[in-house]
Amino acid sequence: MYLTPAEICSATIETGVKKAALSVKSQLILGFLAGAFIAFASEGSNMAAFNLLARPETYGLGKAMAGAIFGTGLMLVVIAGGELFTGNTMMVGALSEKRINLTGLLRNWLMVYLGNFLGSVFIAWLMNVSGLFNSGDAMLGAVTIKIAATKTGLAFGPAVALGIMCNWLVCLAVWMAYGAKDITGKIFGIFFPIWLFITSGFEHSVANMYYIPAGIMAKANPTWLHAAVEHGLPMAKVEGLNWLTFVTKNLVPVTLGNILGGGIFVMMAYVWAYRRPAGKS
Repeated sequence: MYLTPAEICSATIETGVKKAALSVKSQLILGFLAGAFIAFASEGSNMAAFNLLARPETYGLGKAMAGAIFGTGLMLVVIAGGELFTGNTMMVGALSEKRINLTGLLRNWLMVYLGNFLGSVFIAWLMNVSGLFNSGDAMLGAVTIKIAATKTGLAFGPAVALGIMCNWLVCLAVWMAYGAKDITGKIFGIFFPIWLFITSGFEHSVANMYYIPAGIMAKANPTWLHAAVEHGLPMAKVEGLNWLTFVTKNLVPVTLGNILGGGIFVMMAYVWAYRRPAGKS
């Protein structure tokens, strides 16, 4: 059994009300956990696919391999419990129906975003100190740096577009998980849209809170940096990988795209389809 799309719309609005009512402490803790869960999915998918991602002729296969692993992160968020900023963009549905106010929405977004960042960067730091980036004769470290440098090399417009397409799919995964009435249904509802988003190469702000800080930290290691340059990463891109470009070249435009993708193309599209009487806005 599962909910119809109209019923999912109502359930998602009710969930938005509950999210806005969480205490700041809960939002931060659950945000930290969700950031860590997505970071685990990010590092695990890189570990599974780094050899494939390092070669142009197997790059697409590598993305598909990474996508098959990555969905675990959202499964942990939805089933184990966590607050993920990208999914919480759908709280605009509750706002549009005046079930929550703008202050409650923005407080949730800010606290959860901060928690997501702290959890993601914590895992990035642990990965760096663990020595796992030496895997595959330092190729995991090289690929980690290369992914981060590529993400901070995006132009603003493409980063927004990639963020829109990403969270359109991520929020559809959450949407379908809300519609499932058992854990098996939630897992299947999450798996395929997330597999598609990673395989496509779209941009997720919270995942990038792992990918880019992990690359920034990794480039301080001469062995991993040398491996990245040896495998074709230009020094100009290496120099462009830093905390400032992380925010300005990626986090800002991708976050904007994620808000549009989840808030407008998923939540508000279904609100307008199912919750607004004909002839009324």
